[in-house]
Amino acid sequence: MLNQLHLAMIELYSGDAKRIQHFCKVHSYAKLIAEMENVDEDTLFILEAAALTHDIGIHLCEEKYGNCNGKLQEKEGPAIAKKLLADLHFEERVSERVQYLIAHHHTYENIDSIDYQILVEADFLVNMYEDELAKEAIEYAYEKIFKTDTGKKLCREMFRIFDEKR
Repeated sequence: MLNQLHLAMIELYSGDAKRIQHFCKVHSYAKLIAEMENVDEDTLFILEAAALTHDIGIHLCEEKYGNCNGKLQEKEGPAIAKKLLADLHFEERVSERVQYLIAHHHTYENIDSIDYQILVEADFLVNMYEDELAKEAIEYAYEKIFKTDTGKKLCREMFRIFDEKR
């Protein structure tokens, strides 16, 4: 099912290689973090589906608002994901959780579950690189956002932050 979703997302984003690359990378990091943090299979499945679809509303936001900021994506994305997941015969409870994660993946306070935490960390890892954030901004995000041991390690290694403390 996840492979079918992955292919459906690539088709949905046809011609937008940058965004396809983005969700593929977020998915890869989310899966890696989740497996290293020993999340259960059900949570991993939901997380992978959410990672693949987390920015599903981005094109609609650009068309509708001329803007694709995170809050607009949180607003518009869940309904698009609901239809796609239904078309692919995902269970309703899985779809509901994926929609919740899409609706919150740019909301960084009150992160209350491991799937939510990992999705945010994976998206941050990719965005920090793609947006070429300054080292100070990366260190700030590391301190404020990252909670999992694996996410922290990936961030430290990827961006070589806190070398002097090793």
